Amino acid sequence: MIENKIKTLRQAAKVSTMQDSDEIWCVIAGNEEMVNTIAYEAILDKERVKILCREHIITRESFVTKTSDFIMLYGETDKIRDLSLISKENGGAYLKIAPYYVEEESDLMLIVGPEDNIKKFLGDVEKSTVKASFLLEDKTTGFVESDVYITRWLPNFIRNIVDPLFKMADVALSTVLLSTSEEYKEKIKEIANSNKIFVIRFKEILKEE
Repeated sequence: MIENKIKTLRQAAKVSTMQDSDEIWCVIAGNEEMVNTIAYEAILDKERVKILCREHIITRESFVTKTSDFIMLYGETDKIRDLSLISKENGGAYLKIAPYYVEEESDLMLIVGPEDNIKKFLGDVEKSTVKASFLLEDKTTGFVESDVYITRWLPNFIRNIVDPLFKMADVALSTVLLSTSEEYKEKIKEIANSNKIFVIRFKEILKEE
């Protein structure tokens, strides 16, 4: 069921850019180096695009620490398209959010985290009493940095061999945009936190804009 829903989400992602608009929102997620590049390009062209927020995400599972970044932008459609191409070329995930969603959906929430955690989150939401619509989804195809911190206590010569293997582990990162209502937002945050993924309410970003 989840896999079918993901296919539906990807179809919806294509619809999001069909509406003509001079300015749109965009969320880009991936490794720190890629997001640094996006931020740099946005700063250079700050008259056309604005950085709304940037977050560094750290998740720990067993002995593995996974680190990633995401950035939220608002600006001219052409500039956002250029930045999303940089993300695509470097294996990042990106969502282009057209004004249609902001105007028509009641309460938008952005969810970001490792793909396995996101799948578990989606399943937990479906099994709960929460009412939510999953609008857009994308995932990384590149590397997200990971570190096995138990290796800190290994001899240096062993750690020098082991660390690079884990740091280049192919960890998929997913981003999901969903719509809910005021009464369910706290429950969604609770489910997101229990699955160790990042959640942000879109209205909070709009207030700061």
